[in-house]
Amino acid sequence: MDNKITLAIESSCDETSAAVLRGGREVLSLVISTQIPVHQKFGGVVPEIASRKHIVNIMPVIDETLQKAGLSLQAIDQVAVTYGPGLVGALLVGVSAAKALAFTLGVPLIGVNHLEGHIFANFISHPDLKPPFMALVVSGGHTSLVHVKDYNSFALMGQTRDDAAGEAFDKVARVMGLPYPGGPQIDRLAQEGDPHAIDFPKALQEKGNYEFSFSGLKSAVLNYLNSMKCKNLPVNKADVAASFQNTVIEVLIAKAMDAVRESGCDTLVLAGGVAANSSLEGRLREAADREGIRFCYPDKLLCTDNAAMIGCRGYYQAQAGIYSDLYLNAVPGLALTDL
Repeated sequence: MDNKITLAIESSCDETSAAVLRGGREVLSLVISTQIPVHQKFGGVVPEIASRKHIVNIMPVIDETLQKAGLSLQAIDQVAVTYGPGLVGALLVGVSAAKALAFTLGVPLIGVNHLEGHIFANFISHPDLKPPFMALVVSGGHTSLVHVKDYNSFALMGQTRDDAAGEAFDKVARVMGLPYPGGPQIDRLAQEGDPHAIDFPKALQEKGNYEFSFSGLKSAVLNYLNSMKCKNLPVNKADVAASFQNTVIEVLIAKAMDAVRESGCDTLVLAGGVAANSSLEGRLREAADREGIRFCYPDKLLCTDNAAMIGCRGYYQAQAGIYSDLYLNAVPGLALTDL
């Protein structure tokens, strides 16, 4: 592994982040400027507001990152940036900044898939981790099972057909009157409830099916709440949260463990914003232990959107000569595909 210095930029949603890495896994500095307080009053991310905040934040965040690393721009060997998936306006801010820096400094530009970045966060938290392994990516907009065969070779085993797990968490939290972001609120409330109080449905349970669907589960929670309201019956919100969360986690664990067995891997990694859910992480670890499978999980700071994971992914792309030109554009619907 060489010691190239990578400046990484992430702006796919509501976090403006920059990081400096030496080599692929040593984070010299990481700065994350979150917009959660700005969007809380709206109950979710407002794309136009997010884009404007990124424009204001992007250069100060990059400057602070370089200062924390004790480096000047002239020390940068390459620039990595998220170009999708995400909010198009938000992505464009990061991509434009990265292209300007790469052009001015005369260094390579590396466009990074945000979802691949989430998987690579595990390489930072676990310096000895190497492919092959199975990755369960669980975020606000995506739920996927990915067989990571090598640093630049992946096979997508299955993904969500509709609502992702994180999206379902946020929507259920909203109908329950919980503040944004809903995932952590559901997680906290669920600790006080009975996970078996309400029998919510699970979709796509056929053996060997690695696709996910949480839209029906979200509707089932809404129908339950409306039914109780129509009957003038009290709702135990803690039981609703616990039962909903338990259903999501059971689906994720069952499919992840089946995928590990089919792939023949001996390691399972968890990635994405919903990885910060304490119950998911704990129960997935227990399931892996029962099967004698190694379980890896990023530091909490690296679960949510951050530039360090983008820098790590960008480094391994550069190792394989996978660069972008200055025509790189934002691709909001960028998929995680087989490589």
